[in-house]
Amino acid sequence: MSETLQTTDVAASDADLLAQTVSAVRAAGAALRERFGDVVRYQSREELMHALAVNDNTTLDILRPRLTRLRPEAGWVEDELDGGALPPGEWWVVDPSEGNVNHLHALPEWAVTATLVRENQPVLTVVHLPLTGETYSALTGAGAHLDGRPLHVSPTTDLGLSIVATSQARPDEDEKVVRRVGSSITAMLFDALVVRVAVPATLHLMNVAAGRIDAFWQFAGARADLLAGALLVTEAGGRISDAAGRPWTPQSRSFLAAAPGVHAEAVTTLSR
Repeated sequence: MSETLQTTDVAASDADLLAQTVSAVRAAGAALRERFGDVVRYQSREELMHALAVNDNTTLDILRPRLTRLRPEAGWVEDELDGGALPPGEWWVVDPSEGNVNHLHALPEWAVTATLVRENQPVLTVVHLPLTGETYSALTGAGAHLDGRPLHVSPTTDLGLSIVATSQARPDEDEKVVRRVGSSITAMLFDALVVRVAVPATLHLMNVAAGRIDAFWQFAGARADLLAGALLVTEAGGRISDAAGRPWTPQSRSFLAAAPGVHAEAVTTLSR
């Protein structure tokens, strides 16, 4: 009996925490939306990095204090290119402007994300699209939702009828990884109906969770790119693994999220 009560209390606490996280992420997204409009021009890598940092800091100034108040003991990760396992305990993994370079180029594919990770497992996540006002969220064991409406992955069972997607390798990525990305795209062009290639990864994963895209894969993905989407897809009924079909962890060198009906076919294609 005591174990049941304890589990219920924790679930209720996490559900309340999710609601407050949604509020914080939406507030940060509103600030970033105010900066959106004209293309930001830059002439050097230094100018680009400065422009990216200005956007990040705009949202972090809102997100960090609000999320820290919610979980004062939780660690904090805001480098969207970090990978690998986290130390024990709770961590906020935040991408303050997911798709930042798109924002600078006046393209609409960008978002603000925050994920609470507990003992290296995502517990809750929020992905907010400020231009549309849409908010995607997931809580372990409680499903994935778009503005309160349940999300479900695609029922597709034929990769040849599927829309699939991948993201670009990270800047300054190892040449072998870049070539592996290229060969996987070629393989999918033969086997899938449509292949989409764009950043950021989280928006593709959001679409897998919503049943709009049937599979997403990536090599050497960063933690902030994948944790939020992994929870959304899992809670929407999808399958998560590495590209070879093995269990995925933040230490894995590849990532695959797919509707159950095409997961095995996608593994076969990516293994070629």
